[in-house]
Amino acid sequence: MPDLLLDLNLQQLPDDYFSGEWQVASRVLNRNDPGSPLALATRLLLDPSRLETQSEAPALPQTGSWAVMRDEILNRPYLSFELPTEVTRALVTRLRRSADGLQSQLNLYFASGMEMQLFRPQSSISNLSVKS
Repeated sequence: MPDLLLDLNLQQLPDDYFSGEWQVASRVLNRNDPGSPLALATRLLLDPSRLETQSEAPALPQTGSWAVMRDEILNRPYLSFELPTEVTRALVTRLRRSADGLQSQLNLYFASGMEMQLFRPQSSISNLSVKS
């Protein structure tokens, strides 16, 4: 990942910026169940309304849904996740993107206290356009 990533204004960010294939770069579990699908995930696929978690664990990938929600006062984005064995939401604390839009980094803070940093590799966003 390049050193120069630009912070995006989360209040004015289009929801489709969260879609795509995200790799888990780091995670802090805190009170989260270490065996939950999101705690074990090494990759999240966020297609429109469809969520798939993938991990290196022997468990099969789980499929569910996700949505962007925004609070009424500050318009901060939250990602709501629904899987067969886990329902939670996460505040988007930061989204950074390269100037050419080819790489992104996403920071999430979950209701359980889990923190997750994700990155989107260059090849997974070829279908998204760069918006200024």
